[in-house]
Amino acid sequence: MEGSLRRQLGTTAAVLLGLGSIVGTGVFVSIGIAAGVAGPSVVSAVAAAGLVAAANGLSSAQLAAAHPVSGGTYVYAGRLLSPGWGFVAGWMFLGAKTASAATAALGFSGYLLAATGWPPGWHRFIALGIVALVGAAVLRGIRRSATVNGVLVGFVIVALGMFVVAGIADVSRPNIAAAAPTLTGSWFEAAALMFVAYTGYGRIATLGEEVRDPVRTIPRAIVTTMAITIALYGLVAVVAIGSIGAAVLAAATETSTAPLVAAAGHPGVARLVEVAAIVAMASVLLNLVLGVSRVVLAMGREGDLPHRMAAVDATGTTPVPATVATLAAVAGLTLIGNVTTTWTFSAVTVLIYYTLTNLAALRLRPEQRRFPRWIAAGGAAACLGLAVFVEPLVWLATGLLLAGGFGLRAVLHRRTTARGTQ
Repeated sequence: MEGSLRRQLGTTAAVLLGLGSIVGTGVFVSIGIAAGVAGPSVVSAVAAAGLVAAANGLSSAQLAAAHPVSGGTYVYAGRLLSPGWGFVAGWMFLGAKTASAATAALGFSGYLLAATGWPPGWHRFIALGIVALVGAAVLRGIRRSATVNGVLVGFVIVALGMFVVAGIADVSRPNIAAAAPTLTGSWFEAAALMFVAYTGYGRIATLGEEVRDPVRTIPRAIVTTMAITIALYGLVAVVAIGSIGAAVLAAATETSTAPLVAAAGHPGVARLVEVAAIVAMASVLLNLVLGVSRVVLAMGREGDLPHRMAAVDATGTTPVPATVATLAAVAGLTLIGNVTTTWTFSAVTVLIYYTLTNLAALRLRPEQRRFPRWIAAGGAAACLGLAVFVEPLVWLATGLLLAGGFGLRAVLHRRTTARGTQ
């Protein structure tokens, strides 16, 4: 295949890449964002979002095993539904994960400012700086990136474990009693926002072309990643909400983009959380750039983006033009400077993406199916149901993004057709 990438990642590396994509913005920032929407019931919203994500993870696992190439649902939906739906999936993925990457860069900046005491005016500059540094690491090749990622993820999980252990004694019964699900529109919106926090497992699928023995490795890595993440997010949410309450957590998100620092009762733990968040945001940003660039690569191969995006370097490890384009888009969204805006935008686009993931899983042949059909059907229904509760303005922005994408696709396809008739 033109511009093929070498298979060089095993199960452990794939799990670490998945964890590196998930355990970051979702736990250090988005719990505070969702707390501002649903109050203390965000704890149950975290659990509900995890269940929906688990269903989607199983659909992604069986699709990636059946179609082990770069591109994720862009490829699956294109092959199993139609090329048009594949393009919708790819374009939504690019929008969602570019916004998530910008959120990670801004979260990195917020926690670094909290740790150093630098003035808020440095917020955007620091965010752009980490985008540039991560870009340099990714352009050096995925093997080096995976090694760095493994070290970062291990440190972050240990730090969050210490946050939970140190804070469990501060959890108050009234705060936890108020965390029961309310099943209001705000609760469903919070679940939609938290759903985005789990979706880094898709990085494993988009790296399918670079994983050894993908039929076995990809499903195993996705299931392992989801199990670890759901347990970790639940514990952190209980301690954060139970110790200081939803209102304080949400206020800390708005003012400093560093809510878990406010929830850390001991100064030493707070400092550890600051360092872990800084490390985690860098790790998430690295993995998001890896995942988005691989979808850009796949769309370049199919002619849905400029063909030069399909090029890889001489070693077959890095899609350089796709990576550079990804970094430029992330840097542009980072200039918005507001994590709530970027994270909410990613919610609608990623829910559309995973709706198509589940619909594609329903079209797998019986011999390719590893899990019951009701899992994919339930995942699709849940994604659509959660998307309804996201703000209408975000839906408008998503519609404009999709219209622009189809316009670009039409231009590129006309050029390809014109060259073919000459």
